[in-house]
Amino acid sequence: MLLLYNFSISLYSFGAKIAGLFNPKAKLFSQGRKHIFSNIEKELNQVRVERKKQGKQTHIIWVHCSSVGEFEQARPLIESIKRRQPDYFILLTFFSPSGYELRKNYEYADWVFYLPMDTTHKANKFLNIVQPVKTIFIKYEFWYNYLHGLKKRNIPTYIVSALFRENQIFFKWYGGFFRKLLTSYNMLFVQDENSKKLLNSIGIDNVEISGDTRFDRVYKLLNEKTRKLDIVDAFSQGNKKLWVAGSTWPEDEKNILMALNRLPSNKLILVPHEIFASHIEEICKRFSQYNLIKYSDILAKLNSFDTSLAESRKQIKEYFKKIGKADILLVDEIGFLSSLYKYGSFAYIGGGFGAGIHNILEAATYGAPIVFGPNYKKFREANQLIEKGGAFSYISPGELVDILEKWLTDENFLWDTSTVCRNYVSENLGATELIMANI
Repeated sequence: MLLLYNFSISLYSFGAKIAGLFNPKAKLFSQGRKHIFSNIEKELNQVRVERKKQGKQTHIIWVHCSSVGEFEQARPLIESIKRRQPDYFILLTFFSPSGYELRKNYEYADWVFYLPMDTTHKANKFLNIVQPVKTIFIKYEFWYNYLHGLKKRNIPTYIVSALFRENQIFFKWYGGFFRKLLTSYNMLFVQDENSKKLLNSIGIDNVEISGDTRFDRVYKLLNEKTRKLDIVDAFSQGNKKLWVAGSTWPEDEKNILMALNRLPSNKLILVPHEIFASHIEEICKRFSQYNLIKYSDILAKLNSFDTSLAESRKQIKEYFKKIGKADILLVDEIGFLSSLYKYGSFAYIGGGFGAGIHNILEAATYGAPIVFGPNYKKFREANQLIEKGGAFSYISPGELVDILEKWLTDENFLWDTSTVCRNYVSENLGATELIMANI
């Protein structure tokens, strides 16, 4: 089984290289791992040599996330470690380009790298170079060779904000190889009682119900000083209700357009998940009947003004008025979607017609009730918010119109659903402190 596993990993790596000839994301996946070991060794050794001169040790905590969503779960833990143990170093790894490219300059991590592929040789080489004192995996990270190597070296290893379901391979009669992975963790911090029961049923007892650290992260957004968003401030002016559609895909955008055509007067901030030029061009064509402005075009225009001249300052003021008259603000830059949800009376979350919806908690923490497509069942928070009445799923554009129209026209309904979302986030805080107390 191990031979088959290693072969599958190598095949995946080879497939990514071939796909990289045609797909920009696959290209990043492969190129990001070129010279990975020499880069890691060089950067870590520079610090180790300097610390040794000072008579200090280099304690490294390795944190691994798959992508952006898992990073948001890791973030409160990383920042808590840095506050409590400022002399420790954080090495952060990502599996996907989405996470790495967005967070490669994350200020609380001392190093950020792609995770080398999980073959026996590469996993052992990585662990020999890094020599972590502790390792934290996030949610669904079960890499056999890394976990086996960590256990063999007696390095304390944890998985946090984990979710387990009956249909996972660990709980099948043929899942013995994968069940062994679970014995490598010193503690499994899970989100709910069902996960704990499932693990207990296969003899895994070192389990703690901690909840989801993302709640702590998104709640912090309410009190965080985010960068001033003058452009969005200008766009949001006026009496029209404004809503935010975040992490959208083409199917979402098609449905949003059909809904917009039938809705009362409103304004939309549209934030696509992929911002490749071809996709942005497609969106502009699709929404051409509306007064749409691109965030990047606004920045370029503002940068063209000479603010030292009175005439230019006057032109900037007039330009901001023009921004306020637009119907749609298309945000074609990454990194600040979470800051945009505070502008919306309600939110649309993309991905529900693909692999699954994206993060809904960033919107919920601002009290924005949420709507998304049908593929949400594996997301605990989506199921719970639907049950409580703060989130809604739709299949047809007509259903989407009904939901959005009620938020646009019924203030009481909007207030009630908004309150549900705020309360849901505040009721689920505390996972970070519980985990930190244990590790």
